[in-house]
Amino acid sequence: MLTIRNATLADGSKRDVRIETDAGRIAAVGSSLTESGEVVDAAGKLLLPGAIDAHVHFRQPGFPHKETWETGSRSAAAGGVTTVVDQPNTNPPTVDGESFDAKVVLAADSYVDYGINGGVTPDWKPDELFDRPILALGEVFLADSTGKMGIEEDLFRSAVGRAADDYAVVTVHAENAELFDRDAKSRDDPNAWSAYRTAEAEVDAVERACEIGAEFGARLHIAHTSTPKGIDAARDVGATCEVTPHHMFLSRDHLEELGTFGRMNPPLRSEKRREEVFARVANGTVDMIATDHAPHTREEKDASIWNAPSGVPGVETMLPLLLEQARKGNLSYDRVADLTARTPSKVFGLPRKGRIEEGRMADLVLVDPDETREIRGDDLHSKCGWTPFEGWTGVFPELTMVRGNVVFEDGEFGDPVGENVRD
Repeated sequence: MLTIRNATLADGSKRDVRIETDAGRIAAVGSSLTESGEVVDAAGKLLLPGAIDAHVHFRQPGFPHKETWETGSRSAAAGGVTTVVDQPNTNPPTVDGESFDAKVVLAADSYVDYGINGGVTPDWKPDELFDRPILALGEVFLADSTGKMGIEEDLFRSAVGRAADDYAVVTVHAENAELFDRDAKSRDDPNAWSAYRTAEAEVDAVERACEIGAEFGARLHIAHTSTPKGIDAARDVGATCEVTPHHMFLSRDHLEELGTFGRMNPPLRSEKRREEVFARVANGTVDMIATDHAPHTREEKDASIWNAPSGVPGVETMLPLLLEQARKGNLSYDRVADLTARTPSKVFGLPRKGRIEEGRMADLVLVDPDETREIRGDDLHSKCGWTPFEGWTGVFPELTMVRGNVVFEDGEFGDPVGENVRD
């Protein structure tokens, strides 16, 4: 047994939390529990449910020079993320039973729990995927994107229909390439990528994806919405959506400094759109924050705007950045817990995770809400070694637990204990 005493929860209440470490579950939550076993005094500290990052690319198999399950999950643990959902655009892509099984073997190195999404390509094998413990379908690219995962509408419809039959969530990357601005290709400035992949392309694809989803009664989740209209279009039809930290905090105004390190899909938007996206995060319109953690090496990103790969790391800085906003009063701590834990657990069907309640898994994060740290890429644990938030301020965890196992404490790591959340 382990008892965490005098902790402040996200709703502001002060509670003791008792953990059955053998079972990995929360045994009791109360205001004055009898001490049992080891005791941690958390007076003055904030105890949060471990974050669930529903959108990461840990790059294995195929691209271990960018990230591995070991390095990506260590980065997650150091940032207070206790569950990740890995997307299928690896090499080979996770589109059949063999590729899924191979990824599970690699994920044995994970320090945090994980879900694995099945992908959709012209040669995918849905029967094999749905015979495995996949978490969802997606990231399904109804889009032109980095890599070769974009699909035609007929195949998208087929995949959505099959997912609806299995009551599986479909995570959608929504951009309509027909609405990209081809004239922007004559430019070579960092803003060219944002000019090329227009906001209208996202909104149109969100609307079309949601129309198709509604035909089948499917459960659609729109990935990395970067525009206020895209968010509203998803919510108008009952789809869920996520916003990334980079679309929440960064805009085209930052591209002069970031250069090609600020290239991602969808791209950064205007400051006005960013402010409207932030407002929707704060007021409850947005369902969750997910990072789209997509690391590349410095050498790969140090290229022209048209040759640099799209994507930025983010799994370690998501919760610290949000907690800093809560410390400043721009978000409540309760809203942070909704965005990073409670709602992702509900949307993706993880009833044992996401809340500090009796019977739930002891996925917990302990922080000092007043202790801040400057974010430096050299201090982070992703293999890529850089961050678009260099020099920003975050509130980082002192302790991260996965099912009662300490995987990170005061800068030191425990053992890799990650399990598939669908097993």
